[in-house]
Amino acid sequence: MEFVALEQEVADLRRAVRARLDRWGLPQLADEAQLCVSELVANVIGHVGVGTPTTLALLMNGAFLRIEVHDPDTRALPTLVSADVDAENGRGMGLVAAMSDRWGVHLFADHKVTWCELPAVPEPGEEHDRGPWTSRAQTVIDLYRTGGPPDRSWLGRLRVAEAEEAAISVIADLLHWLDAHGRDADDVLDRAQMRFDSRTSVVHR
Repeated sequence: MEFVALEQEVADLRRAVRARLDRWGLPQLADEAQLCVSELVANVIGHVGVGTPTTLALLMNGAFLRIEVHDPDTRALPTLVSADVDAENGRGMGLVAAMSDRWGVHLFADHKVTWCELPAVPEPGEEHDRGPWTSRAQTVIDLYRTGGPPDRSWLGRLRVAEAEEAAISVIADLLHWLDAHGRDADDVLDRAQMRFDSRTSVVHR
């Protein structure tokens, strides 16, 4: 997400982070991720400058959620500093270091990337069964991604963020199949959305 480094932008960024993690099935990381985003953006505002064109990126890096903040200043590097308990400033990167598993800075010719990573392994029992269609979808995604029968042990399963990409590929290929057989892909998508909405309303009652 591209944005301008202003204090009033932070609330929107925090909401976007929580929404994305909910979509990825990682809501338990939202509080820590939001705090890290707030501090990384505050670092840009305080040390690079108010109004700096900045980019926030969230991505999966293996078993970790990676948070990146890109800004154009390659001279103002974030550092860990000792701050008094009552100090209002100087604790930002310390909080990021404390909340994350690791953090760092990558320098490029025209910008830098300040990043941190949070362990993204969902706790056992976090996944919820929403009916037989969920189990069928998991089986298809497993087969599509691995080319073999699904491994039902937790460590053998796709993580939700990776499974999302496999699901998109499944949907795209199904649309190609429908088109090849003379069917209206948009009409099928509309009908699928209606069926999803009806099932979701039943599950959430």
